Amino acid sequence: MAVIDIRDLHKNYQMGEVEVQALNGVSLTIDPGDFVAVMGPSGSGKSTLLHILGLLDVPDSGSYRLNGHEASGLTENELADLRGREIGFVFQQFNLLARTSALENVSLPLIYRPNGADSTWPLKLLENVGLEERIHHKPSELSGGQQQRVAIARALVNRPRLIMADEPTGNLDSKSEAEILALLQDLNDRGMTVVMVTHEPDIAEKAKRVIRMRDGKVESDVRREAVPKTPAPPPGWQKGGHEGPRRIVSRFELRELRQHFRQALRALLANKVRSALSLLGILIGVAALIAMLALGKGAKESIETRLASLGTNLLTLRPGSARTGAVALEAGTVSRLTLDDAKEIIAEIPSVDRVAPAVNGRGQAVYGGNNWNTRILGTTWDYADMRASQPTFGRFFTDEEDRRRERVAVLGQTVVRELFGDSSPLGETIRINRVSFQVIGVLPEKGTTGFRDEDDVIVMPLQTAMRRLLGRDYVDSIDIEVASAPEMEEAQSAVQELMNRRNRLPPDDDQAFQVRNMADIQEALSATSRVLSRLLAAIAAISLLVGGIGIMNIMLVSVAERTREIGLRKALGARSGDILGQFLIESSVVSLVGGVLGIAIGWAITWIMSFWGGWLATVTTSSILLAVLFSGAVGVIFGLWPARRASLLNPIEALRYE
Repeated sequence: MAVIDIRDLHKNYQMGEVEVQALNGVSLTIDPGDFVAVMGPSGSGKSTLLHILGLLDVPDSGSYRLNGHEASGLTENELADLRGREIGFVFQQFNLLARTSALENVSLPLIYRPNGADSTWPLKLLENVGLEERIHHKPSELSGGQQQRVAIARALVNRPRLIMADEPTGNLDSKSEAEILALLQDLNDRGMTVVMVTHEPDIAEKAKRVIRMRDGKVESDVRREAVPKTPAPPPGWQKGGHEGPRRIVSRFELRELRQHFRQALRALLANKVRSALSLLGILIGVAALIAMLALGKGAKESIETRLASLGTNLLTLRPGSARTGAVALEAGTVSRLTLDDAKEIIAEIPSVDRVAPAVNGRGQAVYGGNNWNTRILGTTWDYADMRASQPTFGRFFTDEEDRRRERVAVLGQTVVRELFGDSSPLGETIRINRVSFQVIGVLPEKGTTGFRDEDDVIVMPLQTAMRRLLGRDYVDSIDIEVASAPEMEEAQSAVQELMNRRNRLPPDDDQAFQVRNMADIQEALSATSRVLSRLLAAIAAISLLVGGIGIMNIMLVSVAERTREIGLRKALGARSGDILGQFLIESSVVSLVGGVLGIAIGWAITWIMSFWGGWLATVTTSSILLAVLFSGAVGVIFGLWPARRASLLNPIEALRYE
């Protein structure tokens, strides 16, 4: 079976407005163990033919069978898989990675092998090409002939049966040229199939077969020497026939990950100034995030201290929620609060100054052609002073109006705006659930607490709400004002004990009734925390943008600078996903290094603010974890476009990039 069998290959290129026909119906076969030299003038199509035979390019039409398997219709990843297993490339420009040693260059194709490989094999190959003493030298420390021998060893590391050599002696002196030709002949004698492009007739004379091309066609095909019928494979080659394209599976393994991390660090160190500038955006963003989180934490602690010092002395009593097995019932399903409970609290607990029982519900308020569904709050006249709710316009209802169940109401700002717009509501009559009420006042603006608009409420006398509107015999809660802050805990315990005693509950039962302490302070703290969180989120977003632009910039520059390297990796078997993963890792390394440095600087800034500036700032573990996640996310998000751009590069165009 022929190694290569092509039939009627056509390939056209668009150069500006001119279409160039590189291949025009080329057909030929290459047998196992053949040594073919392809010659022809510039523009004859010989390089295009070699690139198609090496699966670096695809024909516009025609059939290409490699080892009996059709290759012309394969996907890019399937072509990459075949290149990595079946073909070894030797380039005129050597195409060695400048920052890696000879051994690492030879080992490069092994990264993309799905099942790994013998780690001693690259070393054996370097010994076979006479470079055992130069394995740790970089390309800049090797002569041209030595670099080409490294390239040949790299081409053999995956044990291919086919070598594609593009002008392998074009950049070498006479001595090195003879060494490389002798090496290729030796490989051919051992069973390797070699296809070589050359301009020089004396080089072509070393081949067993010479194909001359002109104007995209095979002009002549002369065999100088017969091909052995059963060529023996080179020593160390695996036994067995060639395989077709494999099913593509994920194979981004740990060794590849480790290699990409090493490449990323080399790239950073090779461009120190540019890398430092790119790191600066992430560093500043993460440092600002750490410092602001520390300031936010300190500010919250400061607010808690200051609010606690105000001596807030309000308790709220609510019915608890009973449990049946593991199921919590609705609050008040077992325990109830009554008006008598409120009277007993103020009568039996000396530290309590006043109480304000309350009921809550929903109602549809209507005025003229406007209607609004709002919260109904029925309470006593003490509520206004206890909750700082004295009306800004009009008045609050009196205790006498409560006893007579008068239909009067005090409106929140939101209700006024929805029902009356810019008009004054005082003295007007509204209907709530079809019951008429006279508006006697407008509450001061409270703002939003959590998800509830505190101004979206209608306050009315407790007895009116219970008997005329909501039909309640029980109250939902009782606000309790204690005489002084030091008596808060004692009063809280006394209220709990009293309610347990009145309802014949065990003294230690704290489930039937709940006494909440400083609810307003907790709401204020929650509101403050939300404001700080939004502020920090805005800072993080700005930092993400600034740092991400820097990361994207360095990665785009890196892709442009390393285009030939990307083409080389694809020629050696790297798939698009491998290239994408490599550049994502590199961008993540940049961002994570910047993130670590930013955490250290942010910590230092926090210490300076605390020690020298007198600010209360606290760095927490959660803020450090957030900063690490933030910096890593920047690398992935902003590195994705450059990485994808690199992964989509055509291998042959990338190799030709200057």
